[in-house]
Amino acid sequence: MSANITSNPLIDKLPDHLKQFIKPQNYDEYTPIDQAVWRYVMRKNITSLSKVAHSSYLNGLKKTGISTDEIPSMYGMNRILKEIGWAAVAVDGFIPPNAFMEFQAYNILVIASDIRQLENIEYTPAPDIIHEAAGHAPIIANPDYAEYLRRFGKIGCKAISSKKDYDMYEAIRELSILKEAQNTNPKDIKKAEERIEALQDIKETPSEMALIRNLHWWTVEYGLIGTPENPSIYGAGLLSSIGESEWCMTDHVKKLPYSPDAAFQDFDITKPQPQLFVTPDFAYLCQVLEEFADTMALRKGGHRGLKKLIASENLGTIELSTGLQISGTFTRMITNEDNQVIYFETKGPTALSYSKKELIGHGTTTHNKGFGSPLGKLKGINLAIENMSPRDLKAYNLHEGKYAEFVFDSGITVSGTIITGTRNIKGELIIIQFSECTIMYQEEYLFKPEWGTFDLAVGKEIISAFSGPADDQSFDLITYNPSSVAVKKTYTHEQQELHDLYQSVRNIREGKNAKFSLEGIFEIIKTDHTDDWLLSIEIYELVHDRDMAFANVILEHLTQLKTKKPQIAHLIDGGLKTVNNYQETHSL
Repeated sequence: MSANITSNPLIDKLPDHLKQFIKPQNYDEYTPIDQAVWRYVMRKNITSLSKVAHSSYLNGLKKTGISTDEIPSMYGMNRILKEIGWAAVAVDGFIPPNAFMEFQAYNILVIASDIRQLENIEYTPAPDIIHEAAGHAPIIANPDYAEYLRRFGKIGCKAISSKKDYDMYEAIRELSILKEAQNTNPKDIKKAEERIEALQDIKETPSEMALIRNLHWWTVEYGLIGTPENPSIYGAGLLSSIGESEWCMTDHVKKLPYSPDAAFQDFDITKPQPQLFVTPDFAYLCQVLEEFADTMALRKGGHRGLKKLIASENLGTIELSTGLQISGTFTRMITNEDNQVIYFETKGPTALSYSKKELIGHGTTTHNKGFGSPLGKLKGINLAIENMSPRDLKAYNLHEGKYAEFVFDSGITVSGTIITGTRNIKGELIIIQFSECTIMYQEEYLFKPEWGTFDLAVGKEIISAFSGPADDQSFDLITYNPSSVAVKKTYTHEQQELHDLYQSVRNIREGKNAKFSLEGIFEIIKTDHTDDWLLSIEIYELVHDRDMAFANVILEHLTQLKTKKPQIAHLIDGGLKTVNNYQETHSL
């Protein structure tokens, strides 16, 4: 298959800062063992999940064209997803949470195209194509759930992160890569796990991103639907884990009614979950999401929102009551006795926008060293500047080319010559530009004439604060450079021989020419690949109902393997059970 990035109209419309995460699927790099791992998990899931998964799952497998027998290609998925208004892109493992959610806002399913190793067939902390394609894709065929996912993306990508969040993302990404890489030194894994534990031990008020990520985990990844007494699975993490999908239905796992409180329930990505949340239906997910969004700085603004942006130490935006949006890295605010923001400040490149469009002459080139401005009403004047008509401005002697002195209720004074003003589409003033400007607050100079022209941001208050810029084009966001990169796999001669054996069995199953016979393959497995168990099950599947003598020899070999490696005994038993039961439940 082609290594080119498979497209569809939704992907073409993505902004460049999201396109930077997309990579080719490189389908030809999947080995025959990878295909067998996919097939084992999918067939076992079809058998077991038919009893415990929400009906949308099996129906969605049909709609999205995901086969149980081979890893799906992005081309095929995009062709079919297009019919339900979605698309899919391949990425390299974990990507930043804000970016992941923003993809969802564009109706794009993000798929980590790598696949778990055979050793991690039950569960992997790393995102992989089993989790993404077989877990997420089928459920989005349900319109109510798809709308929830889209809404979650639009809200979640605006959540403000803390510095700890960024550090935790990098640490989890590193651990997932180490665990899936070949021949990783156990000491490196232990060191990565200790890094995560150290970050988890840091006690701080959880950020918006931490809270909304919890909601994502307990719904999109590990959600149950129905009642606590009779739940069904819809979360992708459960649907793609042959171990947890069975474990979660036992009494060992608490089933709690889903509510906004789930935002405060942390999770451990490396362990099975001790409790899960049950939503009565998909529509209720949107209700909880909206309740949570009402608590976010995105909708509340104010000093708390600006405080979150300052603590994040990252690019963010505030929106004023006039609709003026200031995007940059916020470093300072001054508040009055009522905790109202009376002054704010950024450092470095800053841009001013309105309705998500950068204002002409107010990009990062103009405001390359930062931006600051007082906020609020003028002292002794009941009418806010933004609400002044041309007649009001004239009455207060606010003319272009005239010297003016503003005294705010807060005590901040702005004096200088008015150069010009900028209005929004409602005719309200949103920027007043001064020359020879001086700004004072309690004997501190906030701006001096020698610093150049000053742009006063007009607004009574901050009505919104969120992560990222107002206008994506204002900043160079093509800067993704993860601290850890997935390692490209290489194979020994012995491993390559095993790939050839798996491919031969696959060819025989599909009626194609094979390099080896089933009997020959089995003898090589017993002699040279004594730890492999999955291929023996695939051979057993082909002969169990037509060559009982050969099948019994295979069963004896697998019994010996279970004795030798008891940790995989349940996987062997599960595979044999699937062979016997799959035809009864197979409906695709």
